[in-house]
Amino acid sequence: MEERQARTDPLSPEAPRWDATQSRILDAADDLIGRRGVHDVTIAELARRAGHSRPTIYRSWSDADDVVRAALLRRVTAVLAHFPVPPESRDTLVDDVLRFSALFRADDVYGRLLEDEPEVFTRYTLQRVGSSQRLILQWLATAIAAAQQSGTVRRGEPDEIAVMLLLIAQSAVLSHGTVSDLLSETAWERELRAALDGLLRP
Repeated sequence: MEERQARTDPLSPEAPRWDATQSRILDAADDLIGRRGVHDVTIAELARRAGHSRPTIYRSWSDADDVVRAALLRRVTAVLAHFPVPPESRDTLVDDVLRFSALFRADDVYGRLLEDEPEVFTRYTLQRVGSSQRLILQWLATAIAAAQQSGTVRRGEPDEIAVMLLLIAQSAVLSHGTVSDLLSETAWERELRAALDGLLRP
């Protein structure tokens, strides 16, 4: 439902924009998720914290779960804003994916969920491909196509390579906490870099 509530920037078809009222509601969702997790996000509490009526929220979203998805999408959009220029080589592309992973893990909301409620990602990212993942896939496909021009990334459909690249990076990020006793941070990054580079190498 995230695609319904947000206006779209014509320069970036998948990147949404929210008006001032929607932004206040999403700010309230961020605060609730950061303090209590996704399970305590309700329309009534969102309305109270945002200073808007429940009907106002329902004009943009169908339920609290829909608001949570939109809030997570907005945070992914903010992370991707750190990568305005497509990479020119495989090395730069891998660097960008690793930096995205670091920014994602350091994000106030996503970092809290990864640490305290990792099961949330089964619901919001693994059960189906949602708007957040589609936005990341668009970014990856564009980056892959750009790096292919230099001959440092193998031939193939950028959209298809992007899906596997996302699966590798996503699995590594979601499993990071469970393997922290087995891999140091340096080793985790080194091995993820090798996996990404191996997928992309000609």
